[in-house]
Amino acid sequence: MPSLTSRAPEPADAGAPLTAPPRPGRDPYFDNAKYLAIVLVAMGHSWEPLPGSGRLVETLYTFVYTFHMPVFILIAGYFSRGFDLRPDRVWKLVTGLVVPYAVFEIAYTLFERLTGTPDFPLSPMTPYWLLWFLPALFLWRLTTPFWQTVRWPVAVSLVVAAMGAVTSNIGGDLQLQRILQFLPFYVLGLRLRPAHFDFVRRRAVRFASVPVCLVALAAAYWAVPRTTTSWFFRRYGAEQLGEPAWTGAVVTLLLFGCAVVLSACFLAWVPNRRLWMTALGAGTLYGYLLHGFVVKGAVKLHVFDAAVVSTPAGRVLVSVVAAVVVTLLCTPPVRRVLRYVVEPRLDWARKPEPAS
Repeated sequence: MPSLTSRAPEPADAGAPLTAPPRPGRDPYFDNAKYLAIVLVAMGHSWEPLPGSGRLVETLYTFVYTFHMPVFILIAGYFSRGFDLRPDRVWKLVTGLVVPYAVFEIAYTLFERLTGTPDFPLSPMTPYWLLWFLPALFLWRLTTPFWQTVRWPVAVSLVVAAMGAVTSNIGGDLQLQRILQFLPFYVLGLRLRPAHFDFVRRRAVRFASVPVCLVALAAAYWAVPRTTTSWFFRRYGAEQLGEPAWTGAVVTLLLFGCAVVLSACFLAWVPNRRLWMTALGAGTLYGYLLHGFVVKGAVKLHVFDAAVVSTPAGRVLVSVVAAVVVTLLCTPPVRRVLRYVVEPRLDWARKPEPAS
């Protein structure tokens, strides 16, 4: 995913002790976590267009959407602990997030215009579908120094998120509602230390996560006919979902707690050693940005309307294909071909630093 390097993070404060020393070089644990999470993202997006998906698929969808983006954002926050407003880091932030956002906003607009929607507007302030995450991470990172300074940052961010959820007149620019409501996961990531990840990988936590996930699946199965999955998108305030405004604050806290618990369960089972998937973790940004073309292309070709897709075997096939496709999009050959648009350096556009 965007700008999630798996190198050991620099501490935000050089004087702040870490409970465990940073691991040198790329950590296979985080690369594995990012790869597995992007697979869940792609599978979730492939389930959205399924017609009459059924309660079982909706249950899995609800379960996965509870934590798949929160865990990405949490890891993004963890690896942003050393971010400050030094010119070189701001430049890297712009080239790593703003430039790819602009490129793919144009690319998806052209894609829509060439595949049946000739008047599809180019609106940079209204991110196309999955592109919302890039400006969100850009803005979250810019606020990092504030969260590193304020007392009780997670609590403050939860108040901000709750205020967003109870407010229905927030404009749609850059999907600000999502930026506010997902903010606590980024701030929580800023507060995490290596020891926290070591804790969730303990055998006891791993075993305890199994009944927790089973309970969560049962709860999701119960909730499917009784609520809307729109809560998990964080795109709307409570009143826009037909609920009293105050429920937005309650749901914000409830979903935050559920997401943190299930993220811990997910992270508990992530392999800690180098595997075939480890190298793919460095390419999750590519998989994230590119798999949207495949999903939207399948929708426009009416692939999801095929009779076989409506069968249980067909739904399994859709999930497997989504996992395979996003895996291929994370591979080194794809990264080599598209590096100049996904991870441009743009040194030619940067002023040389003054000689000291």
